[in-house]
Amino acid sequence: MKLRRLLKHLFTPHWVARRAFPRDTLRAIGEAVHAAEARHRGELRFVVEGPLHLGPLLRNLTPRQRAIDLFARLRIWDTEENSGILIYVQLTDRKVEILADRGISARVPQSEWDGVCRLMEVAFRSGDWRQGALDAVARAGDLLALHFPLESNHSNELPDEPLLL
Repeated sequence: MKLRRLLKHLFTPHWVARRAFPRDTLRAIGEAVHAAEARHRGELRFVVEGPLHLGPLLRNLTPRQRAIDLFARLRIWDTEENSGILIYVQLTDRKVEILADRGISARVPQSEWDGVCRLMEVAFRSGDWRQGALDAVARAGDLLALHFPLESNHSNELPDEPLLL
């Protein structure tokens, strides 16, 4: 475990996540997720996490490993068509990860999701949290509409509202 990362997480206050993603920004992201899901069969889940608690830090979880952990804990894999997508923002590490369930990853290569992550990271570096998140949800919606289009009535299996941890 790197001491610098440990100290950064331990001394970053939890309110930093709320400052970057205030209530109106979270509401806008939720509305964008809802609008995007009207065009495809995928299920988007947007999660923002500030500093990690001591447990994940002591296990030395990378942002990717933490995203995998949350993918399971939040049951994003538990959709009828295996169509869950996690957009995970790790604020303290300044990393973004997108995980797609097997129904989606069979059609959309990880390189596409990695491109969406890089776009978000560029916006986030300039402090534009809201637009970076909205652009990522829109781009994810475009990819899903292209590769996983809506064919009939589709039920909403995961919450549209972003989760702030």
